[in-house]
Amino acid sequence: MFRLNLPQYEIKISEKCGKRMIFDFLRRKYVALTPEEWVRQHFVHYLVEHKGYPKGLIGNEIELQIGAKRLRCDTILYNRMARPQMIIEYKAPTIPIQQKVFQQISIYNLLLKVDYLIVSNGIQHYCCKMDYENQKCLFLEDIPDYEKL
Repeated sequence: MFRLNLPQYEIKISEKCGKRMIFDFLRRKYVALTPEEWVRQHFVHYLVEHKGYPKGLIGNEIELQIGAKRLRCDTILYNRMARPQMIIEYKAPTIPIQQKVFQQISIYNLLLKVDYLIVSNGIQHYCCKMDYENQKCLFLEDIPDYEKL
């Protein structure tokens, strides 16, 4: 797969019906190994192993509904009261992070009103802290450790 700007971890890959699969330790199952999934698995391991995020508060592929339309958030971090606190959107390493990626994650945030938004293609990572009072999105220099959220 692609070399990412994220720490390595012990990757579990298998093959099923001729398709490569990667183990998602949050969902506790093997899922299709796509370039986006490669980024997701590396990023979630980074959050848990290097930033101190509790894996029990992170969910992958969370479905949202706006009217009859169903959307799917790549990853959501919940706080200890089970309220969404962070939305993370992934793209394949070959997809540049552009304005439409931020528009996509902003649509999810209209429903969830989280404190943090992150977008990553595994090479570039952007983290924003929402300032609802001043109607701003403040870009942070780094992904905060869990204890600093």
